[in-house]
Amino acid sequence: MQQVTPIGTRIPRLSRFGWLMGLYAENHARLQRLFVPARLGEGSHVSSVGDGLDLRLDVLERHPYTLELRLTYDLRDPLTGEPDPSAYLRLYTDARQVETTHCYVGRRWQDVMGLYPPPAELVGHRLRMNTFLGKWLEYLAERGHGVATLRPAARRVDVPALPVREPARQ
Repeated sequence: MQQVTPIGTRIPRLSRFGWLMGLYAENHARLQRLFVPARLGEGSHVSSVGDGLDLRLDVLERHPYTLELRLTYDLRDPLTGEPDPSAYLRLYTDARQVETTHCYVGRRWQDVMGLYPPPAELVGHRLRMNTFLGKWLEYLAERGHGVATLRPAARRVDVPALPVREPARQ
């Protein structure tokens, strides 16, 4: 005779934190398929697919079990002169996860939510940032970016967005 599950039986749900950890793992797999960042040396790398939007992947720091990365286009915010859009990433090589730490210069979670946000608000913020990263990585793959299009970037001199004025002499 077949067993039937009673209607009142609850199916376990994934918590928001569990969902976030799943996003970290999915983003790691996407990033690995695209660029294999662990094989890249420190410095800037550019991926060009001929669409006029060159993608820049910067390996900022390398530690025994983590890589600090920045993913951005070669576009500048007119107010700050900083790359925009950009995502700062922390790749955990041992855990096979990628975390988006922040998506804009000077806009870490503390800047957005304060020093002591409620845990649900912090998890929600991280869910949004890492969902953004997942969608961006999917888009990059669809456009044709990848290891084959990635090359070391030529050194470039960053020019300030606004002219620097000398202080008035008295």
